[in-house]
Amino acid sequence: MTSVTQPIQNPAVPYGWHALRPLWQAEQPTVQAGLPHEQLAPAWQILLLGDGSPTRHLQLLTRDRTEVDVIDMAPVGMNPDGAPDIIQVVPGPRLRRQVWLRTASGQRLAYATSWWEASHVDDYLKNKSLPIWASLAQLRTELYRDIQGLYYGESAALEQAFDQQGPFWGRHYLFWHRGKPLTLIYEVFSPYLTRYLGPMQGGPNR
Repeated sequence: MTSVTQPIQNPAVPYGWHALRPLWQAEQPTVQAGLPHEQLAPAWQILLLGDGSPTRHLQLLTRDRTEVDVIDMAPVGMNPDGAPDIIQVVPGPRLRRQVWLRTASGQRLAYATSWWEASHVDDYLKNKSLPIWASLAQLRTELYRDIQGLYYGESAALEQAFDQQGPFWGRHYLFWHRGKPLTLIYEVFSPYLTRYLGPMQGGPNR
């Protein structure tokens, strides 16, 4: 069973969602080229820079069902909401959805925020407690995951939520469907995953 928690009410988070405070960030050219292995280990690059489903990857790594705790679903209208600038290609008015991705036994593995065209979100997320990958797979929706940015940064809130010390690795990407942008997703992964993927390595040169 998944659970729905109360929306985040944290005055230290100006937009009500947990963006990293970047120590380093990169855009598509770096995403396409990848990072030196001494900065980010190959297994972590596959997770962060590959175009496969993170939900599926997490299930394969942990051998446990990946479930979703929905933190918040809130209308944000045409407000850019502190999201990456590419949010402008997602039609509005928009709805923001925040979730924890966790194992069935309760271990949090990732945090994700996504922005959707509010009038169409119910078409794609009929069961809002399912991971996005599972919802879209049920619909046999053909998608292209277009990774736009990579982050290495800090977040006190995520340190507490993951019970792991930062910095953290994150990314943002667009889902495209039938040649049109469907949703923008911002994800941060827990260092807990080092037990499956091995060390992250030294981090980027800042």
